[in-house]
Amino acid sequence: MKKLPVIDIAPLYDVNHPDYADICNQIDQACREWGFFYISGYKPNHLAEVQSLAKEFFSKPLLEKLEIDIQKHKASHRGYGALGVEQLNPDLPNDFKEVYDMGVHLEADHPDVINKEPLRGPNVYPNIEKWKTVMDGYFEEMLDLGKVLLNAMSHAIGLPQNYFDYCLQESLCALRLIHYPPALDNTQSESFNAGAHTDYGCVTILAQDDVGGLQVQDVNGNWIDAPPIPDTYVINIGDMMARWSNDIYKSTPHRVSSPKGKQRFSFPFFIQPSPKTVIRCLPNCYSESNPPKYSPITSMEYLQSRFDATYKHRADV
Repeated sequence: MKKLPVIDIAPLYDVNHPDYADICNQIDQACREWGFFYISGYKPNHLAEVQSLAKEFFSKPLLEKLEIDIQKHKASHRGYGALGVEQLNPDLPNDFKEVYDMGVHLEADHPDVINKEPLRGPNVYPNIEKWKTVMDGYFEEMLDLGKVLLNAMSHAIGLPQNYFDYCLQESLCALRLIHYPPALDNTQSESFNAGAHTDYGCVTILAQDDVGGLQVQDVNGNWIDAPPIPDTYVINIGDMMARWSNDIYKSTPHRVSSPKGKQRFSFPFFIQPSPKTVIRCLPNCYSESNPPKYSPITSMEYLQSRFDATYKHRADV
């Protein structure tokens, strides 16, 4: 059976490491062939606390969770999303999962907030001890990890070091906590999944629990399991990076199968550029025989169009 590659990224924290270029090339090859891979060699400080707090939050009564209902924060897309709010696959019923979303925190007096720019605003936090401190800390950890991965990609493509740093200032990056309740019986339909989809942004950094259920589609259209591996993250390319790279890097469909009798938790972090970043074909990703496939578009324009297609509650935003 085919398996996703596992890449030890420890050498990426020293650009002078003798294996730095080799690890960059391994990531580049995985992005071109799979659009998915695991990373090892990275140890976060806050993940265990994130997992514990997420379980505490999702176990709360619905009315308590709805105190930070995402439908009260439609424009900024912050807070709690109840079961069935999302429909990732339009050909299937709504997804059977509940979520908590947060992003880069902008105060009420920030120009983007004053101007009511979409996907911008302050975070909303549940009334749980340490929640804000832990989640903000983990957010920064994932953002730093995302920069390391983007630096590796830019090195492999032949772009300057730190090429993507400019687009991550007050970015549209987002942290999501997801709870998949257990399937009640074997007759439940595919609505009890995250339907087959591709991610919107550049790169997704996924921590998953030990239950499993993530599946990735290979080039032949077959679904393969991406099971939990201790002390790893799953990394995948999103549609924006595929567009940026002229489809050199693949944005691969994936889905979550129904946990049979078990609840499942996962914690994706989405690397998404700042709103005015123009997604235009990267240097070294096109040629006379392979011209750019896509017209330039800003990060905000692209993300908002994708959000509107997924979230019914955004129809009037």
